[in-house]
Amino acid sequence: MLEELKEIAKKAGAIILSATEIKESTELKTSHRDLVTKYDKLVERTVKKDLLALLPEAAFFGEEEAAPENLQSAEWLFVVDPIDGTTNFVQGFHNSCVSIGLMHFGKVEYGVVYDPYYDELFSAKRGDGAYLNGKRLTLSDRDLMHSLAIFGSAIFYPEITQLSLRVLEKVFLQAQDVRRFGAAALDLCYIAAGRAGVFFECRICPWDYCAGSLIAQEAGAVVTALSGKPLDLYHKCSVLAGVPTAYREVLSLAAPEMEKANQR
Repeated sequence: MLEELKEIAKKAGAIILSATEIKESTELKTSHRDLVTKYDKLVERTVKKDLLALLPEAAFFGEEEAAPENLQSAEWLFVVDPIDGTTNFVQGFHNSCVSIGLMHFGKVEYGVVYDPYYDELFSAKRGDGAYLNGKRLTLSDRDLMHSLAIFGSAIFYPEITQLSLRVLEKVFLQAQDVRRFGAAALDLCYIAAGRAGVFFECRICPWDYCAGSLIAQEAGAVVTALSGKPLDLYHKCSVLAGVPTAYREVLSLAAPEMEKANQR
């Protein structure tokens, strides 16, 4: 199964690399910050067709179409972001990816994230470790002071902007430095690859973190909501992922803020 998912992700990546006149094909969804292109839709249609041919009994949960009615009761569920980092894609900032997760009765069993710009294919099967282009990923622990912290700004949710900034300020003051790239699936894979010690965002969607969360965990990271609770794989949720020590430090900073704001 994992090898087939990798091939489907690489096929989708080829569509991204072939894209032309991207800005001309861009539409607004909910605001000037929430964009979709014809390529998001094309990649999702292509991936959905290939995935359901591979596993016809599965349900499909993608960013660009309504959630299936049997979402939480489905035995097998594909969770897909066709282009994570659409704004990056539109602006020519080459930090976007295809993300494919496969869940079985609510647990992520397979995850594949492909960055076509750098030809980096991150993958994991539950219990079998995480890999980058076939090479196993293994993390070394470190504290926040000696870690880069990647954050997401939850830009689509202005009602929690102040919450995001409060958490960011606390982490900023203790981390070695901070980075904001704009594609959560890749951010989680960068944790798995040891490029940063911790990633956090106060609210993102399941297709943003489904595959990446398994890849990070299989590399040795701890992944939960910012409250310390398990991820909600069916609804919007905060995410905190990191090597154990940096994870615990950020959790101690963020969890009280999440509780005060009554956020998961």
